[in-house]
Amino acid sequence: MADAFNFELVSPERLLVSEKVTEVVIPATLGEMTVLANHAPTMTTIKPGVVSVKLASGQVNKYVVFGGFADILPTSCTLLAESAVPASEITRETLQRRIEATQAEISKAQSDEHKTKLEQFLAELTHLNGIVVPA
Repeated sequence: MADAFNFELVSPERLLVSEKVTEVVIPATLGEMTVLANHAPTMTTIKPGVVSVKLASGQVNKYVVFGGFADILPTSCTLLAESAVPASEITRETLQRRIEATQAEISKAQSDEHKTKLEQFLAELTHLNGIVVPA
């Protein structure tokens, strides 16, 4: 059996997970990463995507996150999400509202840098819309 470590998924709205887990797959900004016990200390930014959590019991739970940071230590992993919900609670309408809000922000962007970041976020949301809530 794989070693377990502490994992917490926190959003401003609530604490979604605080459990012993054996594996967490995180949508890091530079690519998907798998965290196991005894992982090297790492801090990474998170892009919109799905976090897959394998509990010590073997059960796998999925959560949709909309950005944030992950702090990874050998004995724990804490994901501080800008916003997060269990994948079972996400709907096409919820994602569509986020997409529309981001499109509106792009049209008001004051700088090219801000506009580029928003366009990247929009691309990630659009991709997420296709994988989380298939047509």
